[in-house]
Amino acid sequence: MTTDKDDYVLGELIGEGAYGAVFVCFDRKYEEKDELWRFMYDFRRLSNERFEIFQQMALSESQIPPDAQHYLVCGTEDCEKNCQFYCNDCHQPLCEQCRDEHQKNKKTKNHEVVPYTLRKHTKEHRGHWFTNLEIVFAEKVSIYNKEIANIRSYFEPTSQDLKKEIAGDVTEIKTIMEGIRISMKAKAESVKKLVDTVTSNKIEQVDKIEQSLLQTLNSQNQQIDDYINSLNDLVKTFYGYLSPSNIEQLTFALKSENLVIRPIPETSKPVPPVFTVGQYGKEDVAKLLGKITVPNTKPENRKIKPMETASTELNPTGKQRKQDREKSDVKQTLCLSSSVTEIREYTVPGVDNVFHISLGKSGRLWCSDVYGDLVQTDLQGNQLQNIQTSGGSQGYHTVTQDGDLIYTDRENEVINKITSDNTITEFIETGDWKPLSIHSSHINGDLLMGMRKYGEGKVTRYNKTGTEIQNIQRDNKGQPLYKLPNYITENINGDVCVSDYRKHAVVVVDKSGQRRFSYTGQGSGFNPFGICTDLLGHILVCDQISDTVHLLDQDGQFLSLLLTPQQGVEHPRSVCVDDENNLWRDNKGQGLYRLPHYITENINGDVCVSDYDNAVVVVDKSGQHRFSYTGQGSRFNPYGICTDVLGHILVCDTYSNTVHLLDQDGQFLSLLLTPQQGVKYPRSVCVDDENNLWVGQSITNKVTVYKYLQ
Repeated sequence: MTTDKDDYVLGELIGEGAYGAVFVCFDRKYEEKDELWRFMYDFRRLSNERFEIFQQMALSESQIPPDAQHYLVCGTEDCEKNCQFYCNDCHQPLCEQCRDEHQKNKKTKNHEVVPYTLRKHTKEHRGHWFTNLEIVFAEKVSIYNKEIANIRSYFEPTSQDLKKEIAGDVTEIKTIMEGIRISMKAKAESVKKLVDTVTSNKIEQVDKIEQSLLQTLNSQNQQIDDYINSLNDLVKTFYGYLSPSNIEQLTFALKSENLVIRPIPETSKPVPPVFTVGQYGKEDVAKLLGKITVPNTKPENRKIKPMETASTELNPTGKQRKQDREKSDVKQTLCLSSSVTEIREYTVPGVDNVFHISLGKSGRLWCSDVYGDLVQTDLQGNQLQNIQTSGGSQGYHTVTQDGDLIYTDRENEVINKITSDNTITEFIETGDWKPLSIHSSHINGDLLMGMRKYGEGKVTRYNKTGTEIQNIQRDNKGQPLYKLPNYITENINGDVCVSDYRKHAVVVVDKSGQRRFSYTGQGSGFNPFGICTDLLGHILVCDQISDTVHLLDQDGQFLSLLLTPQQGVEHPRSVCVDDENNLWRDNKGQGLYRLPHYITENINGDVCVSDYDNAVVVVDKSGQHRFSYTGQGSRFNPYGICTDVLGHILVCDTYSNTVHLLDQDGQFLSLLLTPQQGVKYPRSVCVDDENNLWVGQSITNKVTVYKYLQ
């Protein structure tokens, strides 16, 4: 308290607090009497100067005795007991005994005696408004309950998501750094090998130079030796002529050229090579191993999903609640049928095959093929729109709750939107991630997108406005969840179901991104394609290997093969369920033929086509399909085809390198020619007028003629 002691006078000692603190009421001079200043001080912590101020202020009041007191004394004369009560009418402090006597006295029995600490409580407050503490408390409780709900539903899960993302980044950084270390070591080994190779070559060069120089010197040495030997021979000859018996020949010998001393042979001193030491330092070696650089770019802030998104998910709209109730009513009346019944079939113009279906409004549907054709048709088969895209054999388009078409452009790494007025706009950019598959949520309109980069996949959730709100990439152990998320959908419980062709699995995570299960088929192989869910939470997925549609429950338990080739289903690649709970499925080829490489005609007018896409397709002369023959094993790649005078069909199979013999109705009769009979790579066949079979073989460039009819 930094004020002059004359500014205040002690009004009243209110009460004693804990640990030596007191409550003191002061009246400020020159102010209204009802304006009070209350202080709480711990006298043990007051400085001497401040304590003196309090002491002098206290002594200025006549009713306070000069001696300090350790407790409040009863106001009754000759009573020194502790004061616990107060009479508001008499303005007198009372102990417990005096209070009892005070209330028994006829004159004072109606006085208001209260605990000492409540003596100042009045029914009529001096100018202030009363506040209902229950209302205030309820408001505060509501506020803090809301904050707790926000923490539980948004801040804590979002923070956990960030932790998972950071853990994923830790794993990624470790992987990258380990890759750098491995690359450096590999480069170092390469440099070492290169040094060893160069050193070996240089030493070999030195050896050759040395050999050449030594050969020259040895030759010179031999030349000198020969010269010395000739000199010795000449000396011996001269000594022979000096004999008295040969004196007569001496005159003739001196004139002989053979006795002339030849000059000393000339020799050259070799010039040795000079080795110049290479000039290099630590920096030069470092350049050989490569350079580590940290990009001078500002780190990108992690994206945090907006608060309003979380609140929207927690509080569905009235329209959404109504739709949920309607679906719940329908769900209670639905159950699995004992069989699958075909209702209708549509021919889709403008596509070579149908790899994905998106159902729109008013019975319109969008279909796409592997070549990027995206076509809209009505139920009568009339083509309404045709868009050329960069899509392929993925579920790369979807129809939103508003009826807009959303499709991916993996080449330009963007997402396009087509509105009801057929305006195409760029909606979302995916950076360096290639978008593959997309699905518009029937729960809240979010967009779920499967993407791929550097051999790893991820699923990203966007809200209706295109704002990224969730990334699903790794499991709780930091392992990648996806490799090639070709098709994607959402189940009624919010699970995200992905058909991953490279993982050979259906990967399912919950709405928070936690892995629930993976389904890998029922046999030795499983290549999932199109995927969808129904109102009961079943998961339906196409299998490329077995050409079937698998039916799973919500927890990934296999229930049945819903559609099989025995039911006339050929190459199912995409499935979806409409609002009337009908299953729509597409065939890889809507036409009769996919790769019609060879063709012939039978004696009854049937047209027989060898379709390299695994079948011999036979139609009658009116063009009606009679049958398709797909071989005897798990695989059949037909090539050359012909017929004979008896109506047999003969076709080459490049997979087994055999010639199949069929009857006129497509029944297999036998393998007419096999590798065990010396046939290699049969590719073409024909029958001549004498009923001989001619077989052309690849690689060996041979044509062989066989007799097979008697």
